Amino acid sequence: MDNISNAILAISLIIIMFGMGLSLEIKDFVRIFSKPKAIIIGLCCQLIILPTVGFILIRIFNLSPEIAIGIIIISACPGGPTSNLITHLANGDTALSVSLTAISSLITLVSIPFIINLGLQEVLGKGTTIQLNIAQTILQVFIIVILPVGLGMILKYNKHNFALKMEKPIKKVSGIFFVIVLVAILIKERALLITNIQEAGLVTLTLNIITMSIGYILGYIFNLPLKQRISVAIEGGIQNGTLGISIATILLNNTAYAISPAIYGTLMFFTAGIFIYWSNKQIRKQII
Repeated sequence: MDNISNAILAISLIIIMFGMGLSLEIKDFVRIFSKPKAIIIGLCCQLIILPTVGFILIRIFNLSPEIAIGIIIISACPGGPTSNLITHLANGDTALSVSLTAISSLITLVSIPFIINLGLQEVLGKGTTIQLNIAQTILQVFIIVILPVGLGMILKYNKHNFALKMEKPIKKVSGIFFVIVLVAILIKERALLITNIQEAGLVTLTLNIITMSIGYILGYIFNLPLKQRISVAIEGGIQNGTLGISIATILLNNTAYAISPAIYGTLMFFTAGIFIYWSNKQIRKQII
C-alpha cells in the first residue's frame, strides 16, 4: 500500500480501536493479568511457534530465495491492530488481544532482527544486521492501539449508558470496514496476486492456517475459555503484513522480499472471514 492508503488504514483502525475501548473496562485487563495463562500461551504462539513453522515451511516448499525470505519476515511479525479488529468481529477476548499486541510489539523490537537474521543466514548463507526504529514502533502501537482503546474505556467509565448504546453500531461499522479493506486490497494488489500467487500463495496460506489452528488447539488443550481460544488463534495466525512489507522494502531494501508478506496480508482476510463466521456460531451455541 502507498502512503495515502496506509494513512487511511491507520485512521480507520484508530476509530475501530476507540470503538473497542467502549466495550472494555479495567477489570477486563486485571482478569487477564491475574490469570496469565492465556497471555503466556499467546506469546508462545506468536514468538516461538510462528517463526518455527515459518522455518519448517521454507524447507518443505521449493521456494525462490526471495519468497523464502519473505516467509521468514512475515513469520517474525506477530499480529498488529488488524488482529485486534478481527478478534473483535470474531467475538473473542478483546482485552487479551490488545494485551498481546502491546506486549509482543515491545518484544519484537529484539525478536524480529534476531529471527530475520537467522532466516537470511538459512536462505542466503550470510548474515545481515537489521535494526528496528524503536521509538517509531512504540509510538505507532501507542497511537493506533493503546491511546484510542484507553480513550474509549475512559468514555465508557464516564458515560456508561452511551457506551453500551454505541457497542452494536460500532461493531457493524467494524464489519463494513473489514469488507472495504478486503476489497481495496484485492483491487490494489491484483497484479501482484496474479503474478506470484502460484509460488507464494500456497505456502503463505499454509502458514496462516497452521498457526491459527495451533493457537486454537493449544487453547483447547490448556482449557482456556472459548473467547480466549479464539483470541489466541487469531493472534497466533494473523500476522502484521504491513510491518513485513516495510521491513522488506525499507530495512532490507529489496521489494522482492515484500511479495510473501503482501500476498499473506491479502489471503489472511479470507481465512479470517471464515474464522469470524465460525467463531460467532460457536459463541452463539455456547450462549444457547
